[in-house]
Amino acid sequence: MAFGHRTRAAAALLALGATAALVYWGNGLMPLWPLMWFAPLPVLWFALRRPAWQAALVAAAAWMLGGLNLWGYLVWVLGAPPLAWFLDFGCAAVAFALGVLITRALARRGAMWAAWLALPAAWVSFEFGRSLLWSNGSAASIAYSQLNFLPFLQTASLAGPWGMSFVLMLFPTGLALGGEAWRRNRGQARRMLGATLGVVAALLIFGALRLASPQPGPRVQVGLIASDANGGAQVEPAGAATAALLQTYAGHARRLIAQGARVVVMPEHVGVVRDGGVAAANVIFQPIANQSGAVLVLGVARRRAKMAHNQARIYAPRVPVRTYAKEHLLYPYEAERFTPGRTRTMLAPPGGGRERWGVAICKDLDFTNPARAYGRAGVGLLLAPAWDFTVDRFWHGHIAVMRAVEDGFGLARAARRGYLTVADDRGRILAERRSSAEPFTTLLADVPTGHQWTPFLWLGDWWGWVSMALLALLVARLVTLRCGADAASSELPAETSRAPSTR
Repeated sequence: MAFGHRTRAAAALLALGATAALVYWGNGLMPLWPLMWFAPLPVLWFALRRPAWQAALVAAAAWMLGGLNLWGYLVWVLGAPPLAWFLDFGCAAVAFALGVLITRALARRGAMWAAWLALPAAWVSFEFGRSLLWSNGSAASIAYSQLNFLPFLQTASLAGPWGMSFVLMLFPTGLALGGEAWRRNRGQARRMLGATLGVVAALLIFGALRLASPQPGPRVQVGLIASDANGGAQVEPAGAATAALLQTYAGHARRLIAQGARVVVMPEHVGVVRDGGVAAANVIFQPIANQSGAVLVLGVARRRAKMAHNQARIYAPRVPVRTYAKEHLLYPYEAERFTPGRTRTMLAPPGGGRERWGVAICKDLDFTNPARAYGRAGVGLLLAPAWDFTVDRFWHGHIAVMRAVEDGFGLARAARRGYLTVADDRGRILAERRSSAEPFTTLLADVPTGHQWTPFLWLGDWWGWVSMALLALLVARLVTLRCGADAASSELPAETSRAPSTR
C-alpha cells in the first residue's frame, strides 16, 4: 500500500516538474520554442490516469511554477506588486487546469474527438478573453514563444495569436490521447495521432509556401536611431536638455539620409516638449525633411496645460507636421500621465507612389489593434518608435513582428533599451542591432513597402470567438454525457447497481 502511494506521488511530482520546466524554458522573455509544443504533455498523461482533484492540482501548480520565469521581470523590472504576478498566473493556472479537467472528463466518457479540442478551446478562450479586458492586450499569449519558428509564425496571418495558441495546445493533447488510446483501440489511436500530425503538417506547409514568396511592392531604405545614454532610462526634461538631445538625433538623421535613408525613425519619449519646445523641435527637423525629401519620425512626451500625449511627430517634405498619440498606455505609469490617442496617422511615401505608411508607438503593438486597422487601410510599412526594458528586448520587440505577419506590412521599429529592428510581412528580420551597441546606435536597411491582404485582416479575431463557441459546445457535450450516464445508472436493477459487499 505504502509503495503504491509513493509511486503515485512520484508520478504527480514528475508530471508537475516536467510541465513546469517546459513552460519555464519554453515561454517567456527568451523562449526555446520547441519546448512549448510539449509543455502540457506530462500533465495530460498524468491527468488521464488519475482522479480529477489530483489532475487539477498538478496542472495548476505546474503552470504557476512555470510562470516564475516572469517573476523578476514583472516585480523587479516593471515594479509591479507581487500580487499582480499571482493574479496573472493564478488565472492562467486555473484556465489550464479547467481545460485539462474537461479534456480528462470527455476522454473518460469515450468522447475522444471532443476531448482533443477541449484544452485548446479552453486555453484560447482564456487568452482571447484576457486580451479584451487586460491592460497588456495579447502580450502574455503563448503564441509569442514561437516568434523564431517562421513557418509556424505564418499561422498568424490566418488566425492571429489565437490560432497559434490553439495548435500549441492541440498538438500535445493529441499525443496524450493517442497514447492513452493505443492500449485498447489502436485504430482510434492512429486516427487521433494522424489528425494531430496532419494539422501541424498542413500549417507548416502553408508557412513554407508563404515564406517562399516575398513581400510585394517597392523597397525603401529606412534609417533607425536609438541611444541608451544614461542607461536609456532617462527622459530629458523640457527645455535645454531636450533641445540638445534633439540636435544630436538630428545630426545622426542627416548622416543616415546622406547614406540613402528615405525615412528615419527615432525612439519613443526621448524628451519632454511643451508649447515653446514644439516650435524648437520643428525648427530642427522640418528643414531636414524639406531639404532631403525624407520623412522623420520622432517620439516625445508632448505636454500642454490640460493634456499630455505620448506622441510621435512626423516630419515630411513641405507639409505641415503630423502627429500620432499612443493609444495603449503602459499601466499604471503612462496611464497616470498621458491621455490615450484615438486616431490613426497615415502618410504617403516621399516622392509619391500608391503605398501608404502608418505610425504606431511601442505598446500599441501588444494589441491586435491598431495594427489591424492600419492593415485594413492598406498600409505597407509601419513606423514604430519604442522603448523597452533591456531584458525584454527580444520578446517585446518581436511581438511587433507578429503584427506585421498578421496584417501584411513591413516594420521599422526603433527602441531605446531594446533593438533597432527592420522586418518584412513574413516575420523575417531583415536587419537588427542592439540600441546599446554605440552611444547613438544607427541602422540602415531596405524593407519592402507593398501591402498584402491576409485572412486575419478580413476576419479579425475570428478564431478567438470560434474557440469560445467551441468551448461552450464541448461543455454542453460533457453535461449531456454525464446526465446520460447518471440516467443509465439509475435505471439498473438494485441488485446489479450495487457492488457486492465482499468486494
